[in-house]
Amino acid sequence: MKKLPLHTKIILGLLAGVLWALVGAQFGFSKFTLDWIAPFGTIFINLLKLIAIPLVLFSIITGILSFGDVRALGRMGAKTLLFYLLTTTFAISVGLVLVNLFKPGKHIDENQRIANRISYELWLSQNPDIEKKDDLNLLQNPEYSTYLDEAEKSLAEMSNNEMVQSKMKQASSTKGSGPLQFIVDMVPSNIFLSFNDSLMLQVIFFALFFGLTLISLPPDKVAGMTAFCISGNEIFLKMVDLVMSAAPYFVFALMAGTMADLAGDSPAAMLSVFQALGWYSLVVVFGLVIMAFVIYPAIVLALNKKLTYRSFYKAISPAQFMAFSTSSSAATLPVTMEVVHENLKVPERISSFVLPIGATVNMDGTSLYQAVAVVFLAQFHMVDLDLAQQATIVLTATLASIGSAAVPSAGIIMLIIVLESVGLNPAWIAIIFPIDRILDMCRTVVNVTGDIAVTTAIAASENATEK
Repeated sequence: MKKLPLHTKIILGLLAGVLWALVGAQFGFSKFTLDWIAPFGTIFINLLKLIAIPLVLFSIITGILSFGDVRALGRMGAKTLLFYLLTTTFAISVGLVLVNLFKPGKHIDENQRIANRISYELWLSQNPDIEKKDDLNLLQNPEYSTYLDEAEKSLAEMSNNEMVQSKMKQASSTKGSGPLQFIVDMVPSNIFLSFNDSLMLQVIFFALFFGLTLISLPPDKVAGMTAFCISGNEIFLKMVDLVMSAAPYFVFALMAGTMADLAGDSPAAMLSVFQALGWYSLVVVFGLVIMAFVIYPAIVLALNKKLTYRSFYKAISPAQFMAFSTSSSAATLPVTMEVVHENLKVPERISSFVLPIGATVNMDGTSLYQAVAVVFLAQFHMVDLDLAQQATIVLTATLASIGSAAVPSAGIIMLIIVLESVGLNPAWIAIIFPIDRILDMCRTVVNVTGDIAVTTAIAASENATEK
């Protein structure tokens, strides 16, 4: 076991966790898993989050110190934002192409779609300020009166769902912000509160401000602080090594707990989760696979001739499996930084600057999923969105991804905002929520892979890859 590479150990831990959960569901000891094994998975995520914030702080500051030249830093920042914006827009476009090509929302029973359509028209009648998307009118057609009771029941269940109400309240507070709120939110009023609440954008802003101030002062006056920041960075990098040495066992606990929670004491329940919303899930996963294993390597290999397809994925696989296990870009960040520096030989001054920004603003997998989800839900309710409305999805999903929380299920909040932007019922999230956890794990892999690809590409464009 000791001779196996880390990524192989993590894969084995992940598979063992799924197998344990299946056996536990079969023989009725899922509660034991949740009580005595799953907590170690939570401890693992907490450890990674514990490291993430100070690691980002010290790594950005030391990265700026190694740059020295503010103009070089500005060029790097412009490249970073441009790359991330392009990959996010591309991911959303891939999602829209696939969902319009395969039309997953139409692969269900026609009677169900009719009832869904009537529930949509009922919702419109309750919200007269929202414009109807087409001329179809089944609610007033006596031929479909038998569907009315089912439609009313469905609408009431979604509207009264506690999870839906909670997520809509969070989305409402986000959407109610002004156009410059994103910039306002970047600037902390109390950096210690930012550390406490894990507000990554504010930590990044403070680190940039601190680092730029540090290099503007005479070296002899800040020698002590410079040494402190460099030492702090080394300490937290070592912490990552120590945590990762036990990662396979933690991943086992994390996956066992996640799958046991889905399955309960019935393997069939777990299977039903994977089968739920089958066409929709397949389209989302297909889009994520295209981004992770076609688009990103094409970008990286075009700029970095030293890498091969196989060597690239062998290098980043620990971060990918960690992303799948934790469903959190932020929790995976310490591992992502380590594999990019150690395995891909990207200098710390670049990885420490580009990766934390990516973990905050680059949500390619989440943005792709939103594009598919919105159009799927529209198709599911017999609503045809035109090109202008789908263009709105691209714009809104891109803007919503900036500063989105890099934690599990943050995409649901973003999805509500996108649904509202095109005049659809935000309570529809209740339809896809049962499968969201599994898809969240998959799209986090794409988010993290996108961060790594952009960082590697920028390093290659700067001719900065280490030997």
